[in-house]
Amino acid sequence: MTSGGIMEKLHGRPVAEAPRWAVWAAYATTLIVLPSCVWRIAGFAFDAPVLDPALSPPDAPGRGVEVFSGWGYVIILSIVSEALAFLTMGLVCTWGEVFPRWIPRLGGRPVPVRAAVIPAGLGAAALMIFPYALFMLAMGRTINGTPGTGVNMHGWQTIAFWVSYTPLAAWGPLLGILTVHYYRRRRGLTAGAIPPPAAA
Repeated sequence: MTSGGIMEKLHGRPVAEAPRWAVWAAYATTLIVLPSCVWRIAGFAFDAPVLDPALSPPDAPGRGVEVFSGWGYVIILSIVSEALAFLTMGLVCTWGEVFPRWIPRLGGRPVPVRAAVIPAGLGAAALMIFPYALFMLAMGRTINGTPGTGVNMHGWQTIAFWVSYTPLAAWGPLLGILTVHYYRRRRGLTAGAIPPPAAA
């Protein structure tokens, strides 16, 4: 089986009108979330040494809001993150334009444009928090500007963290671009579109 066939099995068949760049951008969106999920699960579910436990006690005073609370939460968060990233494929695949047959009462019907564009657009706007949050973290501050991050790393741990989390900065922009393209394509506004010939 070719790589294209494998990708179709995993994500669905891209629509013929979706350009190659859009399809690969959607594939990339499903992958850029994966490194951070692996980092979280490894560190907080399997106690991999991605953080310095001596410097990051879970109940340290002044740590602020507890982000991670138990391995179950971390795994669920990672699964939900990947599931949301996977939905991006609907912006370039057939199941994003026509409801799959197995969905009761909706199977086989066209997906309303707004039903896809509004959630995707809101999601893209919300995900723009990642570039800001990563910038603040790089400056040694929390997302609200308070000095200190509550995340203590050194050496290779710092490198592993940034390798895992930096790709998330592209999630919002990619989703936003694909959402605009989906809207234009479904509305027939894609640049260079040729109208069908008039009936004789």
